This record gives sequence, structure tokens and C-alpha cells, in this order.
Amino acid sequence: MGVKSKLIASLEVKSGGHSVQDIFHVNTHHIPNIIPSKINHFEIHEGQIVKDSSIVSWKYNEGGKKKIVKEVIEAFDPQKKSIIWKVIEGDLLELYNYFTIITSSEDQWTIWTLVYEKKTKDTPEPLTFMGAVLDLTKDIDAHLLKK
Repeated sequence: MGVKSKLIASLEVKSGGHSVQDIFHVNTHHIPNIIPSKINHFEIHEGQIVKDSSIVSWKYNEGGKKKIVKEVIEAFDPQKKSIIWKVIEGDLLELYNYFTIITSSEDQWTIWTLVYEKKTKDTPEPLTFMGAVLDLTKDIDAHLLKK
């Protein structure tokens, strides 16, 4: 059995948490156009944009390396402005037995929660991945402020 962990980060966004969440929850397909240097591709394999049970994949850059993640959307709650993405394939599962990403927003804050189980006690915390999603959030916020 691996080591179960949770990593949470909150980031203040000047455009408003609801605006950033709108990009992640409703206009997800626009993210590769907003920041192509970080997100190279977004694809819907089954279902629709941000609907429960939809399967999506991302090609992204993390720490200068090209990565891929395929996820199923476990839950979407527009009232709480949250979405739960369960990783089902990709680079993250090389290090972790399971990996779940939760995004939510409150007023001027975007919150990222990573829930995962390390394959071994020596597996590193996903700090580089968390840094990448925080940078992504900052870039989306800056893009929204330009509008």
C-alpha cells in the first residue's frame, strides 16, 4: 500500500475566481489557444465539455518535459464552482496509484486540491505538477484581465 496524501493550494485571482473557473469548466477547449506554451492539446474522448463521466485528455509541459494526462470527470457542481477530475491514464500514474484533481473557486480565489497515493514512500510530492497548474491559473487570469 502506498502513502496517501493531499496537497492544497489557493491562488488569488484578480479577474475573479468565477471567471477563471468558467475557463476550466465551460470553455476548457480554449485553454490551448490561451497558453499554447503550457497546454499543447485538449481533447474530449467521450461525453461533452465538463459533464459528469466525460473523458478528456491534455497534453502539457511540466518542468520542460512534454506530458499527457487522461481524466474522467467524476463530478461537476456549478453551484459550488467545483469539478473533480480522476486521472485514468498518463504520466502521473507512473508515480502514483491514483491521482485526483479538484478545482474550485470562491470569490477572488481559485483552489487546487490534489489527492493521490504514492507508489512508494520515496515517490516525490507532486510539487512540480502543482506549480504547473498554479502557473496555468496565473496565465489564464492575466489573459482574462487583458479582455
